[in-house]
Amino acid sequence: MRSSALQRYLYDAEKSELVVTFPSGKSYAYEDVPLAVYEALCAADSKGAFFNAHIRDEYYMRELK
Repeated sequence: MRSSALQRYLYDAEKSELVVTFPSGKSYAYEDVPLAVYEALCAADSKGAFFNAHIRDEYYMRELK
């Protein structure tokens, strides 16, 4: 899971929710993310580029406190 843009990302298949933590320490939950998108993120050579192109502006997001 090495990435300079994403510190950590976890997927909850039951909720179809992707939780992303950035190097700043802020975490966000992205809703209704298909498992295939998460799997593609895991397989991507550049996690940050994949996230920006396929997740960031594509799914409803909320900040986690």
